[in-house]
Amino acid sequence: MKRYRVRVSARARDDLRAIVARIARDKPLAARRFLARLRRRIQVLGSAPRLGRVVPELSIPVYRELIIAPYRVIYRLDPRARRVDVVTVWHGARLLELE
Repeated sequence: MKRYRVRVSARARDDLRAIVARIARDKPLAARRFLARLRRRIQVLGSAPRLGRVVPELSIPVYRELIIAPYRVIYRLDPRARRVDVVTVWHGARLLELE
């Protein structure tokens, strides 16, 4: 099976920077480990783009999520372009806002 290209949006990169900075204030090593784990899971989407579940609030099959507790990696699947676009990384306790 041909791999999908994985792209991380500017918004998702900003989300990650903020999350890692927040964790690093108290636990720098934990922040680095979390970021590495999250990056590995995101890269897996290139070979398994349907790994995540459909985002329950949206019920639109192209919007999926990976849970990396306590965060949700929200991504959009584009089968025609063979691409996964990571839209945002959202704390699971917050209501989801994509716009």
